[in-house]
Amino acid sequence: MRDKYRWLNHLVLILVACTTIGPFLWMILTSLKTYEESIRIPPTIFPQVLQLKNYSSVWERFPVLSFYLNTIIVMVFTLAGQIIVCSLAAYAFARLRFAGRNVLFVLCLSMMMIPGQIFTIPHYNIIVSWHMNNTITALWLPRIFNILTLFMLRQFFMTLPKELDEAAKIDGCSYFQIYFQILMPLMKAPIVSVCILRGIAVWKDLMWPLVINVDMKKMTLTAGLANLIGQNDTQYPELMAGGVMAAMPMILIFIIFQKNFVEGIALSGTKA
Repeated sequence: MRDKYRWLNHLVLILVACTTIGPFLWMILTSLKTYEESIRIPPTIFPQVLQLKNYSSVWERFPVLSFYLNTIIVMVFTLAGQIIVCSLAAYAFARLRFAGRNVLFVLCLSMMMIPGQIFTIPHYNIIVSWHMNNTITALWLPRIFNILTLFMLRQFFMTLPKELDEAAKIDGCSYFQIYFQILMPLMKAPIVSVCILRGIAVWKDLMWPLVINVDMKKMTLTAGLANLIGQNDTQYPELMAGGVMAAMPMILIFIIFQKNFVEGIALSGTKA
């Protein structure tokens, strides 16, 4: 019976894949069109002549290399901070016994129900009071703690046998030694999956960089390329070209580390 309806499963997966890939293909095709072709009604699917000048125009109008460098710096510091801070918190919630542990963890999870935009004004006031606005540091400092990262790492810590801690304690290891020398070396897959998930979130973030920075040379890729949207006129081919340049690095990273990503996601939810 299962083999009989396997074709139906494949058909559904193909339709879902086409629905997902369709907008991305349309973005690529539009980036190769002229402006007249991009606004034509009825729309044209394929460009008559490939317009690679849309990409060169974006590079000439904006400091794209600075955008890339700023985004990479922000992503590296954000992920490093989240892995350090959240893994320590996840280790405490998963492996240590202390009063109010479950209550504190539930309170942390409850923050996931609050829209992140609510924290924009408090973060902005703090950064301005520290005179750090319009700096690269302001882009990553408020992000070094993330509830989703804490939850995923805590779930993976829960899957590890407690015998590892007990054996390490017999050998005279402290809690920090157990965390750093015994458990963290086993965290490759979940750390990769967390880095991909949070890296994508940092890479595509638009609101916070636009709020905290006004200097074009201190903007991230998405915030800088958002200036392609004009007040009275938008060159859609150039806008789509900028979207392709912003999306390709994350797509390549996911393709390279997709095995570790899937493995980490699977392991993070195997035990509550």
